[in-house]
Amino acid sequence: MRATEESERPGPGETLNPGPPTPPRQAASVILLRGGAEDLEVLLVRRTPHARFMGGVWVFPGGAVDAREGAGDEAHRVAGVRELQEEAGIALDDPSALVKFSRWITPAEVQIRFDTHFFLAELPQGQEPRIDGEECVDLGWFTPSAALEANSAGEIQLVFPTIKHLEQLGEFASVESLMAYARGREVQPVQPRVLLEGEVARIVLPGEPGY
Repeated sequence: MRATEESERPGPGETLNPGPPTPPRQAASVILLRGGAEDLEVLLVRRTPHARFMGGVWVFPGGAVDAREGAGDEAHRVAGVRELQEEAGIALDDPSALVKFSRWITPAEVQIRFDTHFFLAELPQGQEPRIDGEECVDLGWFTPSAALEANSAGEIQLVFPTIKHLEQLGEFASVESLMAYARGREVQPVQPRVLLEGEVARIVLPGEPGY
């Protein structure tokens, strides 16, 4: 499924940077899944519209790595578990059980930048997500295709990295098949670029024309 025209432009909070590139801040995000061998749904949470960055946008739970969490892969896993607990009320016992899925680095042309490691996790038995009503104000379980359709219809608002992840997740019929794929995959960093064409900014991925 191709992203909508709007998804090819910088989203809310993605202000272009006319000066030297800002060093990206380390971050982690958890794509929480349910459906087992029969289906695949992902959890999205809606950031408060009052947030200065990505206000009102639907995202996978996640956030910046805390300096106290150290550095490297372990720090990203610990941060992902912490953010999932804070934003969605889901407790995971073992950060090492997270399955690494992707790594996205915000384009150098954007002012606020993150180097985000995305992990997969299945919804633990007996737990249900809940939002705090402050940082996150709503949540929902979506099939990837339903989330993309809701975005196209203006029912929810997504940004480029979320859309691209949902497009990839939509290629799998079940959580089981997705996990099998992800466990055997070597993750390579993806850093999109922003191309300015007159007054229009367009996002392109590695391998696409103009990158």
